[in-house]
Amino acid sequence: MKITVIGSGNMGSAFVKQLSLAGHQVTVTARDIAKAEAVAAVHPTANAVKPELAASQAEVVILATAYNDAVNALRSVDNLQGKVVIDITNPMTPDYMALTVGHTTSAAEEIAKAVPGIDVIKAFNTVFAQVLAEGSDLSNGHKVTTFIAGDSEQGKDKARIVAESMGFSTIDAGGLRNARYLEPLAGLNIYLGYGAGLGTRIAPTWIQDA
Repeated sequence: MKITVIGSGNMGSAFVKQLSLAGHQVTVTARDIAKAEAVAAVHPTANAVKPELAASQAEVVILATAYNDAVNALRSVDNLQGKVVIDITNPMTPDYMALTVGHTTSAAEEIAKAVPGIDVIKAFNTVFAQVLAEGSDLSNGHKVTTFIAGDSEQGKDKARIVAESMGFSTIDAGGLRNARYLEPLAGLNIYLGYGAGLGTRIAPTWIQDA
């Protein structure tokens, strides 16, 4: 699959690594093109391009920026109309101990409103960058789960294919409005990892009785 990653930070770099290993055709872009080039240089099959050239051929776009940068990052990329955009952002305060958006909306819904015409799918927001970079299996042998929420079945299917190609388990979390639940879940994961000292090799999931 042809996939564009927007963002060259820890999550963006981890996506480029794992998507490349999974055999996808990966393009990475960022506000600072030099950082995108540095990320791509580590993975010979990945390419770095300027934002205005990044999405024309993409089947899926992964938004791997901070929430506060998300809308401007998407607006800097041409040819996004009709594209599936996987939003991994969480609307956290600077100390990462609280949400800035919630109850009646979510980061994903606000992004969808601000950039109309794209198919926003919430996924991977409960996965730490360290987990993504190191692979989808925890040391106890459990696969890491990503929850997928969106209003388009086609978009959710593409997000599922991307996730499962990297070895993740997936759970359909319903419509995009359910990002209002997933973003607080990510906040709890962040608290447990950093505030409670459990570390970043953790991830939430649901256990179903067979």
